[in-house]
Amino acid sequence: MNRKWLVVATAVAVVAAFAAGAWLYEHRAGQQVVQALDGQPEALVRPHAPVYGNPDAKVTIVEFIDPSCETCRAYHPIVKRIVNSSFGQVRLVLRYAPLHQGSDTAVRILEAARQQGRYWEVLDAAFATQPRWAAHDRPQPELLWDLLAEQGLDMAQARAAAASPAVDALLRQDVADLLSLKVNRTPTFFVNGVPLRDFGEAPLKALVEQELQKARTP
Repeated sequence: MNRKWLVVATAVAVVAAFAAGAWLYEHRAGQQVVQALDGQPEALVRPHAPVYGNPDAKVTIVEFIDPSCETCRAYHPIVKRIVNSSFGQVRLVLRYAPLHQGSDTAVRILEAARQQGRYWEVLDAAFATQPRWAAHDRPQPELLWDLLAEQGLDMAQARAAAASPAVDALLRQDVADLLSLKVNRTPTFFVNGVPLRDFGEAPLKALVEQELQKARTP
């Protein structure tokens, strides 16, 4: 074997080893999540979690999000379309995974908006403007207050809500749940308690359809 083919063969072997390692990592991570979930199913859906769609839907998508996460931003309209096109059969439950610097502040501002009935509008706007306020080298989540002002919210009430013990408790609970469920990246999805193993739009839609079929079966 000449030197050129040796280099090519070595590169192929490295890529194959990396792919195998990545698969093994994902497989083990998935097993850990399933094991953690088996012991505490209540950790997925808490009474305080925001709900989008029919509260009585047969299928529940639980998404752990970080407002500063670019992938969460990309998937936000996808998940909303899944819910909107389900004719009330699918709902979305959001849980917070504030993994980036400043994300806890963003969560507090979102929750302040929720207390005045503007949660989903502000979340949409927060994702739309994410590149402006969520740069990972210099996050400026305080800029999100401008979105609340644009929605006509009572700003004094909003700032008091953001700093309230209720929001403190909500954040503590969501962080405790993501740790106990071994959620370490965003977005992380569960559909009717089943973790999404293969990340992507198509696998998510397939898992939702699978759970819809189960719900339709007598």
